[in-house]
Amino acid sequence: MTRKDFDQSLGLLEQKMLHMGSVVEQAVINAVAALRDQNLEQAERAILEDEQIDELSRELDEECVQILALHQPVARDLRAVTSILRTVIDLERIADHAVNIAEYTLKIGNEPLIKPLIDIPRMAGMAMEMLHSALQAFVARDVAKAREIPLQDDAIDQIYADLYDELLGFIIAGSDNNRWEAQSVILLFTSHSLERIADHAVNICERLIYLETGKIMHF
Repeated sequence: MTRKDFDQSLGLLEQKMLHMGSVVEQAVINAVAALRDQNLEQAERAILEDEQIDELSRELDEECVQILALHQPVARDLRAVTSILRTVIDLERIADHAVNIAEYTLKIGNEPLIKPLIDIPRMAGMAMEMLHSALQAFVARDVAKAREIPLQDDAIDQIYADLYDELLGFIIAGSDNNRWEAQSVILLFTSHSLERIADHAVNICERLIYLETGKIMHF
């Protein structure tokens, strides 16, 4: 196989990875919207649609293995393929968090929410911006951008910390036949899922920096 063949295969692989990323982004957005609106039908759809993401993950895994077998890349080329493989794993785990959020929505059901959901949708929006930017930086090999994106994680961590304190206060106070405690735990799990999603976006940035520079970075 020629250099041109490898570059074309890698380019197609990255485009499919971007497509998977966009599907995953929408899955998180839909799951959080379902929670915010207490739309149980939308939550159920979000769970069922995860199969599409799993299928995309399987396809990308197979194509990466094919490239490794056919082209037998070394050095930087090998890092590129393995970086895509690991990014696909990050995307699949993000999708799993979206499913978790949808399942939390079903657990709350139609019960009145204990607080307006402002921080959680805000966290989701910030995390999705990080993920989108990280994937774009990866494909563009934009190392400077990959160094900037993780800085946004501090703001998400702060929102999570503040929300944790607030919800823990609800749990300690207790009231309303355990509804507050139960929902507080669910919302804590939800906010933790969003915090982890942002961490996966940081992973993608760290991977790009390693791909381009050979240096391992931890933000």
